[in-house]
Amino acid sequence: MKRSFLAAAIAAVTFFTQALPGAGAVAASERKTVVFGVVPQQSASRLARVWIPLTRHLSEKLGREIEFATAKDIPTFESCLAKGAYDVAYMNPYHYVVFHDAPGYEAIARQKDKKLQGLMVTRKDRPKAGLKDLQGAKIAFPSPAAFGASVIPRAELKKNGIDFTPDYVRSHDSVYRAVALGLHDAGGGVRRTWNTLAPEIRDQLEIFYETAPYTPHAIAVHPLLDAALRDSLKSALLAMTEADGDILKNLGILGFEEGKNADWDDVRSLNLDKTQTQIVDEIGNRCHSG
Repeated sequence: MKRSFLAAAIAAVTFFTQALPGAGAVAASERKTVVFGVVPQQSASRLARVWIPLTRHLSEKLGREIEFATAKDIPTFESCLAKGAYDVAYMNPYHYVVFHDAPGYEAIARQKDKKLQGLMVTRKDRPKAGLKDLQGAKIAFPSPAAFGASVIPRAELKKNGIDFTPDYVRSHDSVYRAVALGLHDAGGGVRRTWNTLAPEIRDQLEIFYETAPYTPHAIAVHPLLDAALRDSLKSALLAMTEADGDILKNLGILGFEEGKNADWDDVRSLNLDKTQTQIVDEIGNRCHSG
């Protein structure tokens, strides 16, 4: 029963996200379903397997249907955030800084006892690598504005005077797979996606560099979300413990703690330029699943 439910839910992801009205114009209080968007660091099917148990848990606690949604790639997800297409969204730290300003997403939670560090991987059979060994290398990244897996590694490479060719391959899983296949010299990722990577891919790779730490991804709510619903959602997230079975384990986290807007001032202090990150902050036509 559980497996068949997940299969049906995964199959429904494409239909549901393509049907989103966009612009968050219809407040969640006026709809039965609350749309929970997740940044597509991995494939839609993999994200659905680990996030749908959480949205089901929240639905049961709130007595309200919480629907999982994602996008075909990170730039499309950014366009959906700009549109306000999600009532609730799990977004990277730089996304939060940008989309807090407009359309006004407000953080309610973040990963407990965790700082976000980017990492870089290479094949195990490649000569031991350091940043200096990447001079002239072709490096895979998920997207220009993927914070831990792309923005920070690229900045640190440039800070060290290393010239390289970036190639944006849509997701963290695609980065790891491309490096494992030898299509790129190295690639950027983060611990959470590394820890949930299929063993047959991870066993071919090794981490050779980690970036400075920053405040992790935010769970943030659209400004039109009903205040009582927002508070109930926040309480349900913060109350989760290991007693909630495999939900947190599958997400690769210990739990959630309160997230406040000022928590992401460390990201703001970087004064990142939108032309540098190439973030998509304009409203697109449609929001799609992966």
